[in-house]
Amino acid sequence: MTGTGWKNANTAAALQGAVAVVLLAIGAWQGIGAITSEQGIQRLRPYLNLEAFLSGRLTGAVNTVLVHDLPADPLLRAAGGVLRYELFASGGPQVRVGCDDTLFLTEELRPWPEPGPAMTERAEGVRRVKDALAARGIALAVAIVPDKARVLAKQLCGAPLSAQAMQRHDDFLAALRGKGIDPVALLPALQEQEARGGAWYRTDTHWNQEGAKAAAAAIAKALRDTPLSRAEDYRTSVAAEDTNGPGDLLRLMSLDHVPDALRPAPDRQRLERTEMPESGGGLLDETPAPEVALIGSSYSLNANFHGALQAALRGTVLNAATAGGGFAGAATTYFAGQSFRESPPKLVIWEIPERVVAQPLTQAERDFIARW
Repeated sequence: MTGTGWKNANTAAALQGAVAVVLLAIGAWQGIGAITSEQGIQRLRPYLNLEAFLSGRLTGAVNTVLVHDLPADPLLRAAGGVLRYELFASGGPQVRVGCDDTLFLTEELRPWPEPGPAMTERAEGVRRVKDALAARGIALAVAIVPDKARVLAKQLCGAPLSAQAMQRHDDFLAALRGKGIDPVALLPALQEQEARGGAWYRTDTHWNQEGAKAAAAAIAKALRDTPLSRAEDYRTSVAAEDTNGPGDLLRLMSLDHVPDALRPAPDRQRLERTEMPESGGGLLDETPAPEVALIGSSYSLNANFHGALQAALRGTVLNAATAGGGFAGAATTYFAGQSFRESPPKLVIWEIPERVVAQPLTQAERDFIARW
């Protein structure tokens, strides 16, 4: 080999070595950053003992931290989300991109194994709760929130909607009626609102503020003969400026923190807040316990639905819904809690998302149903 060849080979080897050192340094920096992050420390804390070290569980915990808590992980996920969306118009495994960048949760589109028994068992659980509450003089209203993909079916633009998903809403309502329960019909009200100007956020799985008001009005109409005081007036204030909507489907696409030019444009809204005006009473004025309790999912926590429901019913509603509550998460917590034991309401409104009713029951759900 000539002197020039040796020199080039040495230069290449030196560059490779330098790159390797840089990569090792970046890897070490990422690893140290993950282990010393707040999330990493929380994951590792239970394993910082000799027994966990000797058994290898500490090593497993460190591996988990390195998988989930690398400082560069959000950036890498965002880059992957942008490439997936820009190159393939894809939202990833959890999100379906429809017409005009309308986003849908793929969970709404897919079939589930043995949906019939799952819906029957859940309907039986609702019946047991209804009967137990009725024995205590408490009414139960069940409101089924239809899937966004059902109400905005035209915006799917060819996305496959399984035959099971198409039938699921009517099948579950039939299962409830077969148990002697007449559910509140939210689907017609939301379809009407969608035709008037939109009932769902485009980049979020939940109804928007107008959809929430339509749902609240439908529930109040269905409950017009239920004996409640209906003596309170509520006032809705509207924010002066537009802000981005919630956009949970952008988060599932890892696009919640990227420029708008690289993702579906977020929804814009003027936030509404519905409250009872100040009464001017003293600090010692007694406030009666709410006559109505609301249990349900994140639908009951979003888009001012709680405020709209209070205004429609003209009464205070205790909001015991939980994000990710699914079928019975909020019900499990509320009925076992102090508020229900000490101040039971006259009416419980149970909001249930359609998309969860055909899924296999969890053990927690089976335990909940068995307790009634």
